[in-house]
Amino acid sequence: MEVLGRRPPAIQRWVFCVMLLLFITTVHSFYLPGVAPQDFVKGDVLKVKVNKLSSTKTQLPYSYYSLPYCKPEKILDSAENLGEVLRGDRIENSPYVFKMREPQMCSIICRITLDAKLAKEFKEKIDDEYRVNMILDNLPLVVPYKRPDTDSLVYQHGVPVGLKAQYAGSKEEKYFIYNHLTFTVKYHKDEETDAARIVGFEVKPFSAKHEYEGTWKDNTRLTTCDPHAKRTITSSDSPQEVDDKKEIIFTYDVEFKESEVKWASRWDTYLLMADDQIHWFSIVNSLMIVLFLSGMVAMIMLRTLYRDISKYNQLETQEEAQEETGWKLVHGDVFRPPTNSDLLCVYVGTGVQFFGMILVTMIFAALGFLSPSNRGGLMTAMLLLWVFMGLFAGYASARLYKMFKGTDWKKITLRTAFTFPGIVFAIFFVLNALIWGEKSSGAVPFGTMFALVFLWFGISVPLVFVGSYVGFKKPAIEDPVKTNKIPRQIPEQAWYMNPVFSILIGGILPFGAVFIELFFILTSIWLHQFYYIFGFLFLVFIILIVTCAEITIVLCYFQLCSEDYLWWWRSYLTSGSSALYLFLYAAFYFFTKLDITKPVSGVLYFGYMLIASYAFFVLTGTIGFYACFWFTRLIYSSVKID
Repeated sequence: MEVLGRRPPAIQRWVFCVMLLLFITTVHSFYLPGVAPQDFVKGDVLKVKVNKLSSTKTQLPYSYYSLPYCKPEKILDSAENLGEVLRGDRIENSPYVFKMREPQMCSIICRITLDAKLAKEFKEKIDDEYRVNMILDNLPLVVPYKRPDTDSLVYQHGVPVGLKAQYAGSKEEKYFIYNHLTFTVKYHKDEETDAARIVGFEVKPFSAKHEYEGTWKDNTRLTTCDPHAKRTITSSDSPQEVDDKKEIIFTYDVEFKESEVKWASRWDTYLLMADDQIHWFSIVNSLMIVLFLSGMVAMIMLRTLYRDISKYNQLETQEEAQEETGWKLVHGDVFRPPTNSDLLCVYVGTGVQFFGMILVTMIFAALGFLSPSNRGGLMTAMLLLWVFMGLFAGYASARLYKMFKGTDWKKITLRTAFTFPGIVFAIFFVLNALIWGEKSSGAVPFGTMFALVFLWFGISVPLVFVGSYVGFKKPAIEDPVKTNKIPRQIPEQAWYMNPVFSILIGGILPFGAVFIELFFILTSIWLHQFYYIFGFLFLVFIILIVTCAEITIVLCYFQLCSEDYLWWWRSYLTSGSSALYLFLYAAFYFFTKLDITKPVSGVLYFGYMLIASYAFFVLTGTIGFYACFWFTRLIYSSVKID
């Protein structure tokens, strides 16, 4: 026995090493190279990088060089983290090269001649409203435009590939490409030194049919855009049409503007939210729901329960006890293990894992550790935290399983480690196959897929086993009252206490507490906008926790008063049913806010929203279950029972 007793320290060392590795990797995901400020002096070379082509109509990203754009001598891929790859980012070098604080005019990049195939590719991307994403000093390229209602500047990410419009009195719409880009690089200059830092990267696109004299040579001068004559493109009066055998010349201008914006504040322009009042309305709306539920819970706890417990404890005869009705009468059955208790243990453990991941991520984000300049950092951190929280998933499921008198802890551990991730991975694999079939850069490559499988099987599963081992070694949770051998018959219930009805009613308030913020989250994901109001989101998350707990406690109390002691699964499903409303709202958002027409894109949207709704079900269900679990143990431990 002493020899066997020496094994846990080795396990503990292994767990400690894995936890330390995960912690270092998670922290590293918050601080990636390129986030630190970089000083440039006049004449320094600035290299523009290109990212994916993105579209809100198709949600299918493509590599920049999937279109016949001008290429550098050698295409170099930038190192990307796990989150960037999963987002479909493909960052590469480009032929756009600037010199710090040295304006350029009509710089020619290249000339291409379209054939029928290339023209068709450009036309398809213009139809699908694709935008080209570029990066300079880790700042994304934006197109500024004025809002007609407020006359304030708003920024759109990326420059459109082109446009489709009527021209020169023609009734037929034609395709035109934006082949001339006027870049504006804003910089903040140090007063003491000549160094400057880049604080803005903007562009105005133009479609220009360039002309030149004679035959094309490397040093050919354009007659439509000549730096020597200080003549450049200022409008798209003579646009460049996209068609077979059309010659397209790509050019660009660069101007540098000094800005008062400091480097630390350079992202504020990108992240300005014009709808702060709506967020505050969301918080107030959610707080009203919480105050209403808190009042009901306070009434139940401080008045009804206190009176019931006092009265019940003063009963002297068995006849008086038998005359009592309500939640006291089911004390002999309320802690009877539910049907399919193993599955409940699995989902509770998974919910604890998900809750831990969300909570830690929210704390990091609310404290400002997550920066939008760290592309993919949020997703990378969430994946690593999910893996790490497998320890707590195994512990929670094993503790509950032992309370239900379970003995085969390895079986429950395997189910905890594979049920939720397996379902999500299966959906993800099918969606990835569809993306791969569309030849999109959003398809996860084999190496990244292998890394995901390694995180799951190599780290998450062992941590779930360690957590289960520790949890099962703990003494079983003792029930505050004894359970009768013969189950009590449940009386006929009123229509409003029907399980389906009460479960569906219970999910409305948790969803109502978050649905306004949910609109901004969906907008940031599917309309490619930045979401950086994590302070609001953290408050809404706290309100969600309180709402799920309180609505479950209220409905659980009403259920027990109706002498229905089958509360285990119902407590999980009551708050978990809010995921159904989330999915229905996602469908409403799809048909009212998005302009997706391709079947594959629709399948991708609903597939990913199904995964999100499933995760939301596990999260809210677990919160409701533990609230009800605490509530029932509290009230029945306060009752004197012979």
